[in-house]
Amino acid sequence: MENLDKFDLAILKVLQKDNLTPQRTIGESIGLSAAAVQRRIKRMRETGVIAADITVVNREKVGRMITLFVAVKMESEKIELIDQAKNSFRSAPEVQQCYYVTGETDFILVIVTPSMHDYEKLTRRLFFSNPNIKSFSTSLALDIVKEGLEIPLESV
Repeated sequence: MENLDKFDLAILKVLQKDNLTPQRTIGESIGLSAAAVQRRIKRMRETGVIAADITVVNREKVGRMITLFVAVKMESEKIELIDQAKNSFRSAPEVQQCYYVTGETDFILVIVTPSMHDYEKLTRRLFFSNPNIKSFSTSLALDIVKEGLEIPLESV
């Protein structure tokens, strides 16, 4: 774990909510100068604590209304076949998140598509064309109750 002090954590809390918050505003709220905030942000970017600066897109506004959770079981767990699946999932833009997991399934995917027709085409490309995929099961999200990437920092 990176050596983060209370100021770093306070900066990260602000940036996770709005990474366009002016450094002066952050500094005023936590008791640092804008230059000190800028140096700390630069260091956290360079060391990988801040992994990315992104814009969160409203899925409804861009026509990506369907969210699916897909559990994938592999036929073989040979490392090269697992790596091929990882690369395939990683390269599919519809796959929003992919987790290699323990338990009954091997992967859990979060997929966003404009329609079920588009999802059906994706299943052909990702799952049915891969002979190492034994099976997959899909759950459709009825409502998004909570969604986010914010990491709780209180206990760090």
